[in-house]
Amino acid sequence: METVETLNEGLKRNYTLTITADEIRKRIDQEVADTAPRVNMPGFRPGKVPAKLVNKMYGASLAQDALNKALQEGVQKLLSDKGEKPAMQPEVELTEGYELGKDAELKVKFEILPEVPEISFDDLKLERLTVEADNAVIDEKIKEFAEHQKSFDDSEKDHKAENGDLVVVDFVGKVDGEAFEGGTGSDMSVELGAGQFIPGFEEQLVGAKQGESRVLKVTFPEDYSVPYLKGKDAEFDVTVSDVRVPRKAEVNDDFAKSLGLESLDQLRDLMKGQIEQELNGLTRTHMKRKLLDQLADSYSFEVPSQMVEAEFNQIWRQLEHAASHEEDSEAALAEMEKERDEYRAIAERRVRLGLALSDIGAKNNVEVSQNEMNMLISQAAQRYNPADRQRFVEYLRQDPMMAAQLRAPLYEDKVVDILFEKANITDRAVTREELEAAIEAEEDSIGKHDHDHDHKEKASDKPKAKKAAAPKKKAAPKKKAAPKAEKKSSDE
Repeated sequence: METVETLNEGLKRNYTLTITADEIRKRIDQEVADTAPRVNMPGFRPGKVPAKLVNKMYGASLAQDALNKALQEGVQKLLSDKGEKPAMQPEVELTEGYELGKDAELKVKFEILPEVPEISFDDLKLERLTVEADNAVIDEKIKEFAEHQKSFDDSEKDHKAENGDLVVVDFVGKVDGEAFEGGTGSDMSVELGAGQFIPGFEEQLVGAKQGESRVLKVTFPEDYSVPYLKGKDAEFDVTVSDVRVPRKAEVNDDFAKSLGLESLDQLRDLMKGQIEQELNGLTRTHMKRKLLDQLADSYSFEVPSQMVEAEFNQIWRQLEHAASHEEDSEAALAEMEKERDEYRAIAERRVRLGLALSDIGAKNNVEVSQNEMNMLISQAAQRYNPADRQRFVEYLRQDPMMAAQLRAPLYEDKVVDILFEKANITDRAVTREELEAAIEAEEDSIGKHDHDHDHKEKASDKPKAKKAAAPKKKAAPKKKAAPKAEKKSSDE
């Protein structure tokens, strides 16, 4: 095998690799010899088919297999001999017009991983914003929790339904005077003001009494999930069978016992632990982002353009997906195009930070153990249906790239923990609002924290960040289905 270097510029490497016809022929003969014992053919005992006959019948396919193996092994030998570490899979191109029996000439192109320069971590300075889970916060959280554990009592017969009440109805929905599929039901529980139904449905039940019948006039949203109902005017003939009023939740030992706990004190301890875990997560998010900012400012080295392009393409796909769901998708796409260069800069930053963190981890012997990896795989598999979980696990074990993506966040966090130990950290007590505002301010800055796997802003969020934070609660009911013939407990 003959190797000629044709380009050595920065991180780019190009080689011409020649594999002789004799080498390829030997590989084909070996492929035939390995295959012959496994071939079954009428007139021959199993494994006794002559190699010449096997070659005659399967020669073209075996020759292609042999050539592919020769090319793969040739590229691997090239990388080994030259001591090169490609950033991504090398591009391999067989010279046009190649014919079996001739030398095979390959064009091999790739970029190598850069040398990450040594930097001092002595100047790392971080501020840890801490929030105390005081009694007032705990009490407020328990109160909110209790309010979500809703139960309802029968109302007086003449009680007029108010927002927050549960109205039980029978209904028939009609479009152009005709009942439509899925628009009829009985004993449907409707919590007024919850925004679970299409706009106008709940609002027109306010003031209704037990036994009353009403005709509700509504318009299905343009983005409704059922195509033939989009934008259609409809009427629902509704009969109210019951009106129930919410029972006020009392936070006491009885309430705690209804949750399976021993006392209110135990509930308070559990809630305090949950709040502290949440606050610690926010504190870490803010501090980690500040750390990554300092690292990004400290490192300056060339990064492989292929890795940047791959990262940029991933960002761009997220953006396109988000834009396709915007009300004015064309405008969102146009906004994206204006900021293409900024997103490419984000991609480059991600790649540089990733390489730097990987280098720091390698120099500090950071590893993700097999037990930790098994746990990550198990957690990821839970997102799939039980029937597909094992297939996902097998796929993950066979795909090193997918496994690396799953491993990356945990590996990164381990590296970050090492850097936290090296940094000079000062504590400052703040309120939760101040901590969240600090994190939000970071998120509003383009290109920041895009490498933080656990709490990073998504690239697809950026176009929305330039708009005012309009109330979203009213928009949510548009995505809910029309009332269906599904019986629900009136205590839900």
